Amino acid sequence: MTNNATLSEATTRSRLVGILVHVLLIGASIAMIYPLLWMLSASFRPENEIFSSASLIPSSFSLRSYIEGWNGLPVSFGRFFSNSFLVAILCVIGNVFSCSLAAFAFARLDFRGRRVFFALMLMTLMLPYHVTLIPQYVLFRGLGWVNTFLPLVVPKFLAVDAFFIFLMVQFFRGIPKELDEAAMMDGCSPWRIYWKVIMPLSMPVLATASIFTFIWTWDDFLGPLIYLNDMEQYTAMLGLRTFVDSTGVSNFGGLFAMSVLSLVPVFGFFLVFQKLLIEGIATTGMKR
Repeated sequence: MTNNATLSEATTRSRLVGILVHVLLIGASIAMIYPLLWMLSASFRPENEIFSSASLIPSSFSLRSYIEGWNGLPVSFGRFFSNSFLVAILCVIGNVFSCSLAAFAFARLDFRGRRVFFALMLMTLMLPYHVTLIPQYVLFRGLGWVNTFLPLVVPKFLAVDAFFIFLMVQFFRGIPKELDEAAMMDGCSPWRIYWKVIMPLSMPVLATASIFTFIWTWDDFLGPLIYLNDMEQYTAMLGLRTFVDSTGVSNFGGLFAMSVLSLVPVFGFFLVFQKLLIEGIATTGMKR
């Protein structure tokens, strides 16, 4: 009887702890997702009711903010979306190609100074973006690239993201080197080994690099703010800033409506490729 009572108390205590943990997790989840839900709710409210209540349920639904946000600026917000897509897709292509090529050299080729160059590459991970900001701006201005997409896109084709190189190096090192030796015996050059052997076996890590590059490029605000001056070339993140004017009347309804639309591509990209993202992270150096 004593053992049964002890077992029952332990079971009851375990259930109470489980309920308490679930309540805390649900509360933390609601606290984290509340700002997003409030923004979604505010995008459907009339302009004069946006800041009048903290409730998530608007008194009346209106699509006026979406219409005014899309067409209310001198340049349609669709133009900003197309610019963001163009920059993000080119950055994905550049990052995947250049970083995988650099990672292949570090992971599969033997050349003098490989360890030194790899260590130098890793050291660049510690450099804050703001440290190189001014020298890059001076360089791109000297090349006449300011107010074009080139400063945002061209560096991606030069393997400047050390994080992705490191990620791919760890993945490539997990592929058996016997495949390289067999390919070389068949007469393959290093380039053909990279293209025909390594790349087809590296889809998870390539997908991971693509997803992060797309999301980070799409959400980037500082880069377009520095290099783009013409509104015709604004990206979506830069376009959102035009709804807020410190010297005049701000259109917060349009701002929230276009912010909601700006999240759609990121969520869609993540939902479609989340399986590859998890697989890519699990099979790279983070697992080792």
